[in-house]
Amino acid sequence: MSLAMAFRVVSLPVFVCASLLAACSGGDRMTLGSGSDSPPAANPPAGPAAKPPPASMAGRWTLSATGSTSCGMTFGASNPDSTEGTIAPGGGCPFNFFTSRKWSYTEAGLTLRDHTAQALVQLVPAGPNRFEGKTGAGQDVALSR
Repeated sequence: MSLAMAFRVVSLPVFVCASLLAACSGGDRMTLGSGSDSPPAANPPAGPAAKPPPASMAGRWTLSATGSTSCGMTFGASNPDSTEGTIAPGGGCPFNFFTSRKWSYTEAGLTLRDHTAQALVQLVPAGPNRFEGKTGAGQDVALSR
């Protein structure tokens, strides 16, 4: 066997392997079972931005319940247009609102959640710096400044 032929026998598998590896580095390589010839979108289209509450939630609020006590709650927010944040309830909160830890605002209104992320109440805007709603048990609740 000549030296030229030995070179061809050795170099052909190396060339084929190098070509296959180079093809694997591309971002548009084929995948098995994808069901589509087109590559997936890099980023899904962004939905509409969440609408902020009608008032900045950060700061001190008073939670009151009809026929019961009221308490102070400090709402935390990362900026004035935040749509979620933390709650630090003061002492004497009615019902189980002493467990309030998080708030979030969506198109449906303001939701207060407990330490297990369970909704305590859903409130809707009822004027400047005021929200009103009912608990799951039907108690009237208001949050105001």
